[in-house]
Amino acid sequence: MTAEILDDSGGRDELPEHALLGSYRLVQRLGEGGMGVVHLGLDRQGKAVAIKVLRPHVAHDPAARARLTREVQTLRRIRSPRVAPVIDADVDGERPFIVTRYVPGPPLDEVISAQGPLGADDLHRLGSGLAEALDVIHASDVIHRDLKPGNVLIVDGDPVVIDFGIAHVADDIRLTMTGLVMGTPGYLAPEVVEGAPVSTATDWWGWAATLAYAASGRPPFGRGPMDAVLTRVTTGEPDLVGVDKRIAPLLYAALAPVPGDRPHQREVVAALERYAHGGLVTDIIKVRHPTPPTQSLAMPLTAALPLARTQIQPTRPPVARMVAPAVAPVLAPRPSPADALLGPQTGAPGVAPERQLEHPAYPPQESGQNDWDAARDGQPQTDPRIGRASRSGTVAALLAVLVAAAAVAPVVAAIGLLLWVVLARTADRSVTSLIMRRHDRGRRRSDIPVAVAASPWHFLIGVVSSLFGAIMPALIAVSGVFCAALAVVAIQGSGSPEPDAFVPLAVGGLLAGLMAWWGPGGASLRRGTRSMVRGVSPGSSAARVLVLLLLVAAAAVLAAGIVDGQPSWWPAGTSWADQLNLP
Repeated sequence: MTAEILDDSGGRDELPEHALLGSYRLVQRLGEGGMGVVHLGLDRQGKAVAIKVLRPHVAHDPAARARLTREVQTLRRIRSPRVAPVIDADVDGERPFIVTRYVPGPPLDEVISAQGPLGADDLHRLGSGLAEALDVIHASDVIHRDLKPGNVLIVDGDPVVIDFGIAHVADDIRLTMTGLVMGTPGYLAPEVVEGAPVSTATDWWGWAATLAYAASGRPPFGRGPMDAVLTRVTTGEPDLVGVDKRIAPLLYAALAPVPGDRPHQREVVAALERYAHGGLVTDIIKVRHPTPPTQSLAMPLTAALPLARTQIQPTRPPVARMVAPAVAPVLAPRPSPADALLGPQTGAPGVAPERQLEHPAYPPQESGQNDWDAARDGQPQTDPRIGRASRSGTVAALLAVLVAAAAVAPVVAAIGLLLWVVLARTADRSVTSLIMRRHDRGRRRSDIPVAVAASPWHFLIGVVSSLFGAIMPALIAVSGVFCAALAVVAIQGSGSPEPDAFVPLAVGGLLAGLMAWWGPGGASLRRGTRSMVRGVSPGSSAARVLVLLLLVAAAAVLAAGIVDGQPSWWPAGTSWADQLNLP
């Protein structure tokens, strides 16, 4: 799989609009993937082209440049209106890129999501066009290996195949990263998943998976965790509910997990034509019968036998029998804590405590060892924050403290929010910098010292970005305070607006917190906050304790404000409403 290391690159991967890349002018972003970003561009004559640019951290990877070079060489071998041809490329520059013909059509998955499954005529048109493209691709001794709805653009109802980033030339050695399966789960053929040799049958498997999606509007192997999807792929049991029953046998046969069990491409094309003319595809292909479900056998329950300590035989090590009696107790194993609780074993003073067997395939890890420590030096790393607990409950409790503080002490709440944003952004930049460094260069002993040395710079950037980022939350908060004050008057039916009362100030604090969290630059705040929260309260038990403490603190702050009777404007001294001479 290809996956982005971070959910927000902070703009470092971005090329500015209308930037000049080589002799091409970038116009707008068309899409992105794990390796690069695709832009719509213009050449010197003003002709539209598609420009695929490697991401900066990927451009430093020699394997990524090799894949881009191979994509250029692959596309130059293919000439077909059903395949987007390569026009130009620069694989040696600082920002490697490849230029292909611009195909002014949406991907197949977007078409299906917007318009629903294809009818019989459109499905035949799609299948025939993809079959034509595969014929040309395979005639050029190329195997695409990643045919899927996202790599098929639809132009006036006809398909155009794109993205040969992981294509395989028949007489080349595959370039793959160790332990990494390139492609999209659910549209990778079983032989690709298992690392077996690929063939033209691999692309016809992708052809069937793509048509199954277009015919039903659903991924043929479902959604969910990656390992679950890949298990369905390798067992060869797709979900074809909603697929036209006249073509379902053809797709089911072409999705067989063993390449030799799939129909030949000539049979696939012939069966597709038979389907287009209202015939039965089973007249052309051999029907594949579903695998019978696994039967669960009734087995008697395992009996738990009582432990008879008197039957344990002494198993003193041989060396203990050869030494003097005075030395033997020293060599005998020390009793375990369980032995101390149970007392001495009857008739077995030298019994060795039961040891946990170690298997060489599962070496023990030291306490606290993580993915960084387990990886080899120099190996690219991924973001360890991905997949960890989001701690939404703790974040909500922090927001409750902010709202309570804003109602009781607005100035203190504003200063506290600003300080928290600065710390969170600084933490995020520090962690992200470390991750990117390890991704580019592998894990090194100098990583932590470099991160510590760079922390003042990250703090400075955090302060500047937080100050600029505070403008929008402050404006939203002030507007919310006045709107809430007017709403209170409308509900009460009389009186004058009091923007410096508890309720309007609490609303302003809530809006400020939400705007800072979800507004511009909020991704850095979210990542940094979650990293800090996970560091303060590791584990679910500590998280629950922290949430409880925060909620108690919020209640205490509210109670203190209610007892005092009015909000405190310390350290400002007086209410800003009084300073503005508001009624």
